[in-house]
Amino acid sequence: MGSAPAEFMSSTPPSAPLLIQDAPQRWNRILRKLGPGLIIAASIVGSGELIATTKVGAEAGFALLWLIILGCVIKVFVQVEFGRFALSEGKTTLDALNMLPGPRLRANWLVWHWLLMFSFSIAQLGGIVGGVGSSLALTLPLTGDFVEQVDQLPELQRQQTAYKEQHEAMVARLASERGMSPEDAADNVEVLATVQEALGPQPVAPYTWDDVYWSALVTLITATLLVNGRYGLIQSVATVLVAGFTVVTAISVFGLQSQEKWAISWDELSYGLGFHLPAAQGALATALATFGIIGVGASELVAYPYWCLEKGYARFTGPRENTEAWLARAKGWLRVMQWDAWCSMLIYTCATVAFYLLGAAILNREGLNPAGSQMIRTLERMYSENALFGGHGSRVFLVGAFAVLYSTFFVATAANSRMAADALRVFKFVPQVEEKRRWWVRFFCAAFPFVSLSIYVWSKSPVKLVLLSGLMQALLLPMLGVAALFFRYRRCDPRIRPGRLWDTFLWISVVAFFIVGGVGIEKSGLLDYVVTLVQSAGSSS
Repeated sequence: MGSAPAEFMSSTPPSAPLLIQDAPQRWNRILRKLGPGLIIAASIVGSGELIATTKVGAEAGFALLWLIILGCVIKVFVQVEFGRFALSEGKTTLDALNMLPGPRLRANWLVWHWLLMFSFSIAQLGGIVGGVGSSLALTLPLTGDFVEQVDQLPELQRQQTAYKEQHEAMVARLASERGMSPEDAADNVEVLATVQEALGPQPVAPYTWDDVYWSALVTLITATLLVNGRYGLIQSVATVLVAGFTVVTAISVFGLQSQEKWAISWDELSYGLGFHLPAAQGALATALATFGIIGVGASELVAYPYWCLEKGYARFTGPRENTEAWLARAKGWLRVMQWDAWCSMLIYTCATVAFYLLGAAILNREGLNPAGSQMIRTLERMYSENALFGGHGSRVFLVGAFAVLYSTFFVATAANSRMAADALRVFKFVPQVEEKRRWWVRFFCAAFPFVSLSIYVWSKSPVKLVLLSGLMQALLLPMLGVAALFFRYRRCDPRIRPGRLWDTFLWISVVAFFIVGGVGIEKSGLLDYVVTLVQSAGSSS
């Protein structure tokens, strides 16, 4: 018999009548019990939508609209299977993953796989807090150095291009004089030293502090709120932050239709839904990395059952029993959870499509691509070019960018803290004691924001951090798909199993996970690295 871990129940015994509730039946009462999906939506509408999805639109135009929608919808079937298992068994995600067969070293191999992805997700939050700090540095500059750097970026890029051309020309000349091939000369230390001495250092953007100051302030506020906050605070903050900017973004897409230069035609939309591949080099790779983030990414799939448990779905259902009363409660709360998952899917799909269309309609046509420290300024063009906002488009975007990026930083940090505390228990580093779990959750709520800030201060490349995390999530997706099938066919109570149509879409979802994961491995060069290692081992033996 499954029972929820103590940390997600209460000090009251699980069988106490006050903890067990019948699920609401009317739709208006069901809506009052939603919440975990809204938190997940707040986490999703940020790094995936504002940064990565608009980047795909900027690179691929309208060609990959179908993939963006598919990425949002198809993952829900796996998400619900994770939630179904948590609801019926009362177990956390890491507990569930730890049940899969396979090698173990203190914990299951899949839990180790999750830990690797989790480490990169912290780096992703470095990119997110950097985006928040950048938007504030542009809106409310302190020293003005970040605004000055962004304004000077076109000239810096021109200087960097000229330097690169001079460098290549000088290497080619030295190669000819010394009878070397251009490839050998490009790797020759003496040649490179001569070129460096002649041309001097490559022009680089000066380090800025305004974005760091604002990121540090945001980090401090976040840590304070999360250390002292509980589930209700997280749900409320997440809902308010994501609602406003999503509505503004959807309105801005419709506003484009009043401007001939930016209007989106039906032909462009139908082309985007026609399963085409982009012609632009690198666009498909970006899209596949984005597939790991948009919609419910690997991080959100793992986090969702934690929020379901904190909301009380498993607690209201009660420990699994062979009774009609338990079955009725389980089916009722499963229905509520499915409403929660699908309603949140509609919210973040609308936001994702809106961001993608803005990127395709404005950035792609302008030849712009959000990257590096100019990311926020480039994304700002999607609003400053919109006549709907008059001359206030830039300010609307910067305020909204803060809201949507901060919602991801806030919610993802809260989820990561809970998963990290649970991981300590699963890896048997701490006992299963509620007081210990709460202490570690507060510790990670305080520590993770500053770890993310340190990563941003060190790298200063938010887009690369976000996309790297997306790649790692894409690599984990196939394994989570396998786990969902394991829960469905080996651990799911037969009385609450889904039907054949649901199973069909679940299998389609898992196949899509494997395709994205396989392409991610190929694009990352991991396969070539493994082949090289095998060949080296064979030759040495």
